[in-house]
Amino acid sequence: MNWGGLAFDPTRNVIYVNTSSALHVVTLIPAARVKAAQAAEPDVEISPQAGAPYGMRRQVLLSPLGLPCNPPPWGVLHALDMRDGHVLWAVPLGTTQDKAPFSQYLLPHVGMPNFGGPMVTASGLVFIGATLDDYLRAFDAANGRELWRARLPAGGQATPMTYIWKGRQYVVIAAGGHSKSGTKRGDKLIAFALPE
Repeated sequence: MNWGGLAFDPTRNVIYVNTSSALHVVTLIPAARVKAAQAAEPDVEISPQAGAPYGMRRQVLLSPLGLPCNPPPWGVLHALDMRDGHVLWAVPLGTTQDKAPFSQYLLPHVGMPNFGGPMVTASGLVFIGATLDDYLRAFDAANGRELWRARLPAGGQATPMTYIWKGRQYVVIAAGGHSKSGTKRGDKLIAFALPE
């Protein structure tokens, strides 16, 4: 699970949460050398570790196609029963469409690492962007079946929200991209009207 959080449906007593699975290579760097390492590789995540004798360099282990080297699924959307913690359903989340264009035909249901959380509606829909393929999706909260998807102009690495205006329900997501994930960058706020 990443920083996107989870969605809780108090009526059904179910949480919806997305997870990513991608191997990272972490290299320890003596604390005295962290600043020099950051200057030498400004586009790589290199961080000091407060109070520790080492900082760290972290990179996702990717294939030449830009896909994770560990076995898929690389991204999953889960529904968990809060009464006993068991998984009600789990489905791959996202496609390789924008990371390795032709691989989506060879690897259609692998999911992708994701950043951003889900949102659940009272009517039983789970909306989520988060994936590296620039889509906002709606899933059936009862069984995880994808019901709808819409292409975003940039990465939807954000948690969607919903509101009602003049009797109509809308779902909104910030499509700004995520610099370290390689998604398209932008600064759009996209709203979709749900059917009446």
